[in-house]
Amino acid sequence: MLRVLVPIAEGFEEIEAVSIIDVLRRAGIEVIMGTLNENLLVKGANGITLHADCPIKGLCADELDMIVLPGGWGGTKALAHDTAMQNLLKAMDAKGKNIGAICAAPYALYKAGVLKEGYTCYPSVEDEIDVAGYCGDASAVVQSGNIMTSRGPGTAICFGLAIVQKLVGDETYEKLRGGLLADYCAPL
Repeated sequence: MLRVLVPIAEGFEEIEAVSIIDVLRRAGIEVIMGTLNENLLVKGANGITLHADCPIKGLCADELDMIVLPGGWGGTKALAHDTAMQNLLKAMDAKGKNIGAICAAPYALYKAGVLKEGYTCYPSVEDEIDVAGYCGDASAVVQSGNIMTSRGPGTAICFGLAIVQKLVGDETYEKLRGGLLADYCAPL
C-alpha cells in the first residue's frame, strides 16, 4: 500500500489538510498525519484541532512514497524551521520521491532547498521564495520533477486528485473526480 505523510503543525490550514487526507484515503492510500513533537492534538489556523497519528521523528524516506505539506503561515513556518522535517524533505528529494506543498507550504520546501523551478503557491508567498519560475494562477496544480505545488484552500481537492492521479493512475483519478463532483479539476 502506498504511504503518504501529511505533517501538521500549529497553525496549519484545515481545509487543505483535511481535503488532501480525505481524497487520498478515498483512493486507498495510507495517510499518516504526523506532528513535529509528541503532542498529537494540533490546532489549525481557524481553531480546529486534529488528532494526528504519530510524531514525524523516527520516520524515514524509505518507508514513505510521498510527503504532502498543507499550508497556513503558522504551520508552514514551523515546518520550515523544524530540523527533522527539513531533513526528511531533503532525504525524500535525494531519493527522487514525490513531495507536495500547497498554499504557503512551498516556502518550507524552499527552506529545505528542494523546491524546483516551476511552482505555484498562495499569492504573496512567492515574495518569500527565491526560486525562479513562479506560475501564479496559470494552473491550480503545478508539477516540476518530483515536486507538486498548489495555490490554496480553494484548490485543495484538485491538488488531492492530482496526487491520486500521479500515485495511483488515471482510472482512480477519474472515478474520484466524478464522485466528488470535481469536474472543474483539470488532470495533470
